[in-house]
Amino acid sequence: MVSSDLPAAPGETDLGVLLRSMHPEVLSGDWFFTTVDSAGDVAAAATVREPEGLSVVVDRAEAERIGAPTSHAYRWITLRVHSSLDAVGLTATVSAALTERGISCNVIAGAFHDHLLVPAARVDDAVAALVVLAESA
Repeated sequence: MVSSDLPAAPGETDLGVLLRSMHPEVLSGDWFFTTVDSAGDVAAAATVREPEGLSVVVDRAEAERIGAPTSHAYRWITLRVHSSLDAVGLTATVSAALTERGISCNVIAGAFHDHLLVPAARVDDAVAALVVLAESA
């Protein structure tokens, strides 16, 4: 079933506007990647089906509930600009800014926003890099 909450506009495609308007927001708590055989009753925030299994991103409570390892925590940053799925360069530019600071980043694109999962210990550095990038765009 398709959501009726989709906006009329397809989102922003201009890279300069995307960068200036990204307004990074850090979600609360730690997030973890793990793999499960089936989504079943797993409360996953994101899923990707791969040949090796179903990769899921879950919060700490869910990771502990399903017995997933919690030794490598990530923090979730949402770029609050409504980016078009056809936009060119946002992921590459954001990745380059984080790369310059030695910060790994896993990107998930949603229908409205891009989401970045960065090592929990580096979240402040990541947000600082994104703010500098937005201000310099």
